[in-house]
Amino acid sequence: MTFQLPDRSSPIRWRRRAVVAALAAAPLASALAQFRVEVSGVGLTQLPIALVPFRGEEGAPQKISAIVRADLERSGQFRAVDAAGQAMDETTRPDMSVWRQRAADALAGGSVTRLADGRWDVRFRLWDVVRGQDLGGLGYVVPQADLRLAAHKIADYIYEKLTGEKGVFSTRLAYVTKAGNRYTLWVADSDGENAQAALGSPEPIISPVWSPDGTQLAYVSFESRKPVIYVHDVASGRRRLLANFKGSNSAPAWSPDGRSLAVTLSRDGGSQLYLISASGGEPRRLTQSQSIDTEPAFSPDGASIYFVSDRGGAPQIYRMPVGGGAAQRVTFNGSYNVSPAVSPDGRYLAYVSRTGGYKLHVMELASGNTAAVTDTAEDESPSFAPNSRLIVYATRQGGREALMTTTLDGKIKARLAGQGGDIREPAWGPSQR
Repeated sequence: MTFQLPDRSSPIRWRRRAVVAALAAAPLASALAQFRVEVSGVGLTQLPIALVPFRGEEGAPQKISAIVRADLERSGQFRAVDAAGQAMDETTRPDMSVWRQRAADALAGGSVTRLADGRWDVRFRLWDVVRGQDLGGLGYVVPQADLRLAAHKIADYIYEKLTGEKGVFSTRLAYVTKAGNRYTLWVADSDGENAQAALGSPEPIISPVWSPDGTQLAYVSFESRKPVIYVHDVASGRRRLLANFKGSNSAPAWSPDGRSLAVTLSRDGGSQLYLISASGGEPRRLTQSQSIDTEPAFSPDGASIYFVSDRGGAPQIYRMPVGGGAAQRVTFNGSYNVSPAVSPDGRYLAYVSRTGGYKLHVMELASGNTAAVTDTAEDESPSFAPNSRLIVYATRQGGREALMTTTLDGKIKARLAGQGGDIREPAWGPSQR
């Protein structure tokens, strides 16, 4: 249950898999333990915010203020101000001079209370320190399992109030692990925590991708000893076969309206792009080349498809109309560019380029300006956050695979590091929770 605290003021103002998946299963990684978020880097304009420990959270299984703080820092938009020695909750009228002396522009505090029926009452309030204004707050009554979700929603509220844009902390990630000979598809919070197994298999699982409404995942399974595409209902765990044609079936991508998927099939020989209804049936061929065409990604308006092709002699990213027509090359820097992901606002293209290693690049589509945003050499599978401000991707650090998030300029990165092993194939879900 959610309830609104009164707002008495106005607001202050994110792989190489497809080319590989068209041919064979990419190596997957394993991670079964909890994650820790490690934020690095400094942005040019970060809003200083003080998050006072919530009253009563020391007796709760989740430290709400710490989760909120990690969310906000990971966004790259905020810098935490030391709140040591201070106490407050959502009912407190804070002394703004204290927080101005600590150079805080915003302040949040709240409480966590266990109710008689075992649920938890979580409340908070946000303040504009500079103007001395109450920016309102929220309250949630949740079961213990949803305490982290309540914290993420608080972070979303703060983010939106202070930036004017929607937060993405209460969204979900999907990713794949391999432990021994067991592959598992997981659904987790946006910070990698609270992972729930959606599917386990002795054969590889690759290329998970969320439906636009966040209720389904399409993915490729090798349980039939070849790549086959399934659609999985996240809530019920039920799944259905979408594409099991002759040859390889791989690289699914949902259309923005959720009615169809672009897929890569080799049913007629080489790997080509097809469009298939979300309910299955006979696919319609989109590309007619003698090359490998794979890794489709829709533009947000559904009018175009970005994809990878070696039609020019090496893998590059192209764009073509969904209704048919000539493909235009998009990437020109470097001889190997794969794994396109288009930002939900349509402004940016993230992809992996082989330039001194496999590095994540971001292109501003209007200008064509491109920059590498990582210093690692084995980046894969970029996926944008729903607000287009962050990218999650897989990479290798310290000798093992890990999930990372980065801001579009690469200045703020967060490692979602599995204690027990390695992880791969991240996909960021929509803002639908």
